[in-house]
Amino acid sequence: MTAVKKCGYSDNLLVFFESKLHFNNEYLLLSSIDCTVCCKSTRSNLQDLCRLEKLCCPSLGITKKNLSDFEVEYLCDYKKIQDEEFYLVKWRGYPDSDNTWEPRKNLRCISILKQFHRDLEQALIRRGSKLKKNMCLLDQGISNYLVQKAKQRRALQHWEYELNAKRNHKGRIVVENEVDLDGPPRDFVYINEYKVGEGITLNQVAVGCECSDCLSEAAGGCCPGTSHHKFAYNELGQVKIKAGMPIYECNSRCNCGIDCPNRVVQSGIRYDLCIFRTDNGRGWGVRTLEKIRKHSFVMEYVGEIITSEEAERRGQIYDRQGATYLFDLDYVEDVYTVDAAYYGNISHFVNHSCNPNLQVYNVFIENLDERLPRIAFFATRSIRTGEELTFDYNMQVDPVNAESTRMDSNFGLVGSLAGSPKKRMRIECKCGTESCRKYLF
Repeated sequence: MTAVKKCGYSDNLLVFFESKLHFNNEYLLLSSIDCTVCCKSTRSNLQDLCRLEKLCCPSLGITKKNLSDFEVEYLCDYKKIQDEEFYLVKWRGYPDSDNTWEPRKNLRCISILKQFHRDLEQALIRRGSKLKKNMCLLDQGISNYLVQKAKQRRALQHWEYELNAKRNHKGRIVVENEVDLDGPPRDFVYINEYKVGEGITLNQVAVGCECSDCLSEAAGGCCPGTSHHKFAYNELGQVKIKAGMPIYECNSRCNCGIDCPNRVVQSGIRYDLCIFRTDNGRGWGVRTLEKIRKHSFVMEYVGEIITSEEAERRGQIYDRQGATYLFDLDYVEDVYTVDAAYYGNISHFVNHSCNPNLQVYNVFIENLDERLPRIAFFATRSIRTGEELTFDYNMQVDPVNAESTRMDSNFGLVGSLAGSPKKRMRIECKCGTESCRKYLF
């Protein structure tokens, strides 16, 4: 097994292969050994190792038939000689020094070929040039761009895999960037629920409802009734109360099960969503890959709960950076703030609009402290497939239609100095709607 160590693979990988018997150039599973070992290397990494060492491993899908089939990681360059196309191939598991020129007939990676030519076409359009009939080599700048684009796409695919591995909700996450060469954001950690900051305690709810059917036979008004509020949802799980009124969902102490119609927000994101790069300088955005019905729950705003004092300090730093992810929890008191700059879910990437399709609601489930609501986004209208999701960073609730006027989504406003003559940095709005206010704040 010295070859495994020499290739620089982890000890976990060594354990994986040492749990197999090497016989006649094949790895056979030892029946007496449990081989479900946690391994840091991916399946493709293990397959690459087998091919490098010329070893068959049926459990990894490497057989004598496909042992010599090497996988194209990406294409680096292109040339055309006497109507025959050649591609410079970066082979998966091999260094750049082993790249080889291959005729198109040798390549069976149809999707990679199509993507390469789409990237090549975009690169030529940006340069204002065309593909020549006999091109010995591409311009160095174009070939460099194609390599960077291929590496970026792989990085985004890896990030997409990580996001989906961490999510605990039904809706999957897709990542796309067809605009520039920016890769995954640095120092961002995907979380599914609030991360509680230092000195803050979330008190667990002490009681739950005894309903047999929370929608049609609500005992004592169910959890909303106990808190002297209305039941928030209809039979389809759509919110039916006005913005500004709180939502009280059933909790872990309730008699009802997970299919209870009063467990909407806690059931998580159920729509497939796409994090995409915007083409007008707004950075990343989020669009839906499915149609969303009016008044349906879309996502929660998740991040780190911090005190208003800490938010004040961070807000001034974020102001200088020209961006912020601070959301005031000011339902009854302006005591706590959610900061999604480094810890958050997909809502971290949702952009502002002066005419948004998402509305904020305060939700209480396991914690009934009115200073610490959960922030949920519901669709204000029917949202079509492919449409970008947005909310108003300075949303105000109409006091005529709202039970509480204190639920203002003062998103990112905590960085200003209240009562101070110092002015907050104005950020230009790029939402592009007819009702655009020109500035975010």
